[in-house]
Amino acid sequence: MKKLVILLLFPTLLSAQSAFQQAEHYFAKDQFHKAKPLFLQHLKTNPNHLKTIEYLGDIAGHAKEWDTAIEYYETLVEADDRNANYHFKYGGAMGMKALEISRIRAVTYIGDIRHHFETAATLDPNHIEARWALVEFYIQLPGIIGGSERKAIKYANELQKISPVDGYLAKGYIAEYSERVEDAERYYKKAIEVGGSEHTYDKLTNLYEQNDRPAQAMATASEALKKHNRNRLNYQIGKIAAQYNLNAELGIDCLQRYIENHSVRDGVPKDWAYYRLAQIYRNLGNKATALQWIDKALKERPDFKEAMEEKQQILSL
Repeated sequence: MKKLVILLLFPTLLSAQSAFQQAEHYFAKDQFHKAKPLFLQHLKTNPNHLKTIEYLGDIAGHAKEWDTAIEYYETLVEADDRNANYHFKYGGAMGMKALEISRIRAVTYIGDIRHHFETAATLDPNHIEARWALVEFYIQLPGIIGGSERKAIKYANELQKISPVDGYLAKGYIAEYSERVEDAERYYKKAIEVGGSEHTYDKLTNLYEQNDRPAQAMATASEALKKHNRNRLNYQIGKIAAQYNLNAELGIDCLQRYIENHSVRDGVPKDWAYYRLAQIYRNLGNKATALQWIDKALKERPDFKEAMEEKQQILSL
């Protein structure tokens, strides 16, 4: 009789397991619309399956359904109060919720957000994301309701011990937010020296752009392109050349390479590259070629507002 019961139950157990595995497969491929119903199905028969609840919270967060995400993550924290990642995700979902509501209502979330981020950092001495969240939390929050550069620096120092490159990036972020540009530049250069990732170059390039130092921004982006050979850097160099009327030849070459090698992973549509080429040729006084490129941009996207405005400037040459 016992064997018969096992045999009868086995197909059901196998089906539930395969549905969960299929859901994980879809989730890994960011096919959340396919993964969600399978996870919900699995949760019905396994209501205490924490990994399924976590996946559903992550899917809700990806869809910016913060109330739903908060409910799932709260369930996780109640089930396992010693899990650092559950606290981090719970605090993060509340933080994102707070950004979408009025400031008066958002203030009511601050204590809980701080508690869960700090709990995550305490539970896991190597939790990088929680410490980054605390750096941003304390540096962005006004001092009258708990903001503190000193506390932000404390967590940046903890990051430094876990990951030197993250430590330098965090200190650069704090300095940049506090408008200490020279300090930010120094820290971002240290991050490049220690890590050298594309992201470290991005931080320094953006700092230069935001502080009207285009030549240094272009030089940094060009160095990043040599090291990482990412096509999106071709666009970034071309954009700087167009905006600041700087090194037109390099800008044209990079934008043409961007167009030739373009894919959706590059992030910026090709019509923006056409627009930047039109800007460069207008800067050079080449009206005919500028018009060719701006018309190409408008053909691809007729309601391209910036391109329409650029065309008027070209026509006035």
